[in-house]
Amino acid sequence: MLSINLDTIREATERKYGHLTVEVGEKSVRLLNPLRLPKERREKLMRLQSVDLKAEGADQAAVLADAIRTVADTAGGAKILLGAIGDDLAVLVELFEEYGRSTRSGEASGSQS
Repeated sequence: MLSINLDTIREATERKYGHLTVEVGEKSVRLLNPLRLPKERREKLMRLQSVDLKAEGADQAAVLADAIRTVADTAGGAKILLGAIGDDLAVLVELFEEYGRSTRSGEASGSQS
C-alpha cells in the first residue's frame, strides 16, 4: 500500500507551480501561477491573454496592467508593482514575458535573495 503525506504534495506543487516574486524596493510582490489562481481569475487571465495586442486601438498597457492585477497575490501588491512601473510599456511587456516563461516552464522563479 502506497502512502503519502499531503504536505509532501503541497511542497512538490509549490516547487513545480510556484509564483514569480518581483522585488520592488523593500517590498516583494508575488505573481501567482495561473494554476494556483481561483477559477474566476484564471478565466479572466485567459480572456486577457486572448486579446490581440497588435490590433488597431488595442491598449497594450491597460491589458497588461489588468493581467498583472489578475495574477498578483494581493491588490495592494499589484498597486505597488504597477505604481513602480508607471507608464513604461516596455517594462510591463518584459515583466509579463518573464511571468509567462516562469509559469510555462513549470518551475517557479523566486527572488534572487
